[in-house]
Amino acid sequence: MTDPNQPPADGRDDVPPSQPAGSQPYGSQPYGAPAGQPAGAVPPQQPYAATPGAPLTAEQDKQWASFAHLGGILWFLPSLIIWLVFKDRGRLTDQEAKEALNWQITWIIAWVASQIIGVIIGSFTFGIGWLLFSLLIPWALYIVNLVFSILGFVRVNSGGTYRYPINFRFIK
Repeated sequence: MTDPNQPPADGRDDVPPSQPAGSQPYGSQPYGAPAGQPAGAVPPQQPYAATPGAPLTAEQDKQWASFAHLGGILWFLPSLIIWLVFKDRGRLTDQEAKEALNWQITWIIAWVASQIIGVIIGSFTFGIGWLLFSLLIPWALYIVNLVFSILGFVRVNSGGTYRYPINFRFIK
């Protein structure tokens, strides 16, 4: 009887005595490693090369451009994501997503300004200014954003372009 804490007498530490010589136990080959490669070896990595996506067709370009405007209903994230993903794949999508994103940034600045003014005026007028600038004006701003976003969606989806009436061009 041999001691289980001692290595086998023949010097083969990695193969149990019940397996034939030259075979490896189940699980010793790393997943995805080429056959015959040692268990601890890392295969050589290919350098990552980013390839641009295929250009959008005219219909896809119009679709994503109009969705950039409609996404304004959910603040700036849909417009930002569409612009970042499709800006190099379609001219109309690049132009309209930038326009929609600039509008969303302008709208958020106006919304934050109304909140700040509401806090300042509310502290002097005992709540009337807060009610006006922190509740009513932000809702009015959201309705304006909703209307302009839908107008932009409809105009671009029908084949035109859309420029918001008040828009600071942060992204050129």
